[in-house]
Amino acid sequence: MVANHPVLRPRDVAIRPEILRATIEAAVGALARSVHLSLDQVVIDVKAEHYLALMRRLQQAPECKFEILVDLCGVDYSEYGNGAWEGPRFGVVVQLLSITLNQRVRVRCLAEDDELPILPSLTGIWRSANWFEREAFDLFGILFEGHDDLRRILTDYGFIGHPFRKDFPLSGHVEMRYDEAQRRVVYQPVTIEPRETTPRVIREEKYGRLH
Repeated sequence: MVANHPVLRPRDVAIRPEILRATIEAAVGALARSVHLSLDQVVIDVKAEHYLALMRRLQQAPECKFEILVDLCGVDYSEYGNGAWEGPRFGVVVQLLSITLNQRVRVRCLAEDDELPILPSLTGIWRSANWFEREAFDLFGILFEGHDDLRRILTDYGFIGHPFRKDFPLSGHVEMRYDEAQRRVVYQPVTIEPRETTPRVIREEKYGRLH
């Protein structure tokens, strides 16, 4: 008896990364700064001025058809490579998926101004970008122009600063506690004193001995 195996259609077979790279490179053209492979995934670097146009092309081009924005996260490159990074400090990395063509692509875009990082919002192309962009704003302070509800999503309403920035102190700036006299939660400057914990050192001459 011959088993009935499903027939694989072309869209059910993942295209080889090097072929997909060439296809995407031809589709986006001059909109991309570069299209390369990293860990067997196609990666596009794009300038902020071309970010929105390139993303629309990736969604609409017949050879791309990236219908789903799977993830968008903020990045702070200020200490990347132990200070060897020379580009802009803040940016986003976006993961796109095409169910129709069974392919994925990663897009990176860096904001031009380190003091006030601004990028166009992708919510007009993929509504799933809404909460991801709010998270990048909350944690990194990246503004998304055109986002219709850009507010904090993870930290408290009175939170000061952006906790995923590399220069944000681990203890934070403020803490909250319940005040018995006022019968409510109040904010105050953080009282945790920074300290450096040095681990115990095992002396080589005593290693492995019971006494």
